[in-house]
Amino acid sequence: MNKEMTVNFQGANICYSNVGEGEATVLLHGFLESSKIWEEFLPEFSRYGKIITLDLPGHGSSGCFDEVHSMEQMADAVWKVLKTAGIKKANFIGHSMGGYVCLALLEKHPEMIKDLMLLNSTPQADNEEKKEIRDRSVKLVKRNKGAYVSMAINNLLSPNNTDKFSEEIEELKKTAKRFPTKGITAALKGMKIRTDKTDVLKSFNGNKIIVAGKEDPLVNIKELKQLAKSCGCRFVSFSGGHLSYIENKAQFVKLCISTNN
Repeated sequence: MNKEMTVNFQGANICYSNVGEGEATVLLHGFLESSKIWEEFLPEFSRYGKIITLDLPGHGSSGCFDEVHSMEQMADAVWKVLKTAGIKKANFIGHSMGGYVCLALLEKHPEMIKDLMLLNSTPQADNEEKKEIRDRSVKLVKRNKGAYVSMAINNLLSPNNTDKFSEEIEELKKTAKRFPTKGITAALKGMKIRTDKTDVLKSFNGNKIIVAGKEDPLVNIKELKQLAKSCGCRFVSFSGGHLSYIENKAQFVKLCISTNN
């Protein structure tokens, strides 16, 4: 049974749910996403253990608590959820921004993470060009949130998959357009100021995997592959862009199940 609950974090309600029993796995969504992206995977994943999903601050049904939501503050919100749920140690899968939050949690509470999968994500900080893009994005969101959401989400897929997954993309956009402007800009500001977590990932002794899309428009796959090697991570590449859980659904499920069993 999927139980939906909330915890209070710095005055904001953080919504989460858990389903299944046994060893826990935490699924963290990315920027402009919510826990809804995991719903179709829950029946299969929960056969193998307890699955925790949540809406990160300012996303989905979770509230905002500040003008900037740093990755460390988001990690603190996740920690509060897990403490409330009685979870002391779990496997983590983080998509894009969710991966940044996983790494922030790993730095603050390494004892809490058993295995880690970074899905279309990186331990590197933003370079100066990406920081400028974040600043421009904040301004655009404030001017026209709907236009920004449409543009940002359209740019996540590889060109070959734009038409193929048009329904899924429209659903993502429909959901994200309901997020508060403050939640979107707070996340953009938080991602801009995040610090490099390469050494944190390198020092982590649990199983660690980096999953990348070969045509990801946001991540340089060659650099990421070298980075994975230097950090002692298993590296897995799929065809497609930044949304491997949509573009490579079957392979993603197979990888998750084989990794956690």
